[in-house]
Amino acid sequence: MSNDGVNKGRRRLLIGATSAVGAVGAVGVAVPFVASWAPSAKARTAGAPVKVDISKLEAGQQMVVSWRGKPVWVLRRSEETLANLAKLSNLQDPNSENLAQQPEYIPQTPARSIRDDITVLVGICTHLGCSPTHRPELAPADLGDDWVGGYYCPCHGSRFDLSGRVMNGSPAPSNLVIPPHHYESDNVIIVGVDQEVA
Repeated sequence: MSNDGVNKGRRRLLIGATSAVGAVGAVGVAVPFVASWAPSAKARTAGAPVKVDISKLEAGQQMVVSWRGKPVWVLRRSEETLANLAKLSNLQDPNSENLAQQPEYIPQTPARSIRDDITVLVGICTHLGCSPTHRPELAPADLGDDWVGGYYCPCHGSRFDLSGRVMNGSPAPSNLVIPPHHYESDNVIIVGVDQEVA
């Protein structure tokens, strides 16, 4: 049997057209697949820095903001609170020597903050990830006479002072984490962006 009747030009046209349609189809499938690798707008927003206005925050008050899906506590401390922090001795890491828990520009002092009156902490217990409760009252019956205010984790009983330092006897192995942050002005904190170290 001979191929005398086969139109070679037509065959090439059909092979070319099929190849082109296949290539367009492959690109059509690949584009959404590759686009799915990029983070969504919601994911980009979740990791974005958060601006916090502390102008109306009074001594003893705490506000909670969300950064990267985590609660971040911003607390304004009174002079009395700061004096009590300096007196505490029942702490696992009183000098904040575990530097993985805070940025390098945070001083290793009892205040554990850029400004003594304001503390910024990630509100997640370093034991198993529960969120401790803010317990600012002095000597409550359930926490004892030596309690001078702090954070209590209801999941397993970890206790932290108002600088996020973990107390002895707590299941939590380390202090609460301090997120990267800096002051844009006296009343505005940007959480998620490090302070420039001089």
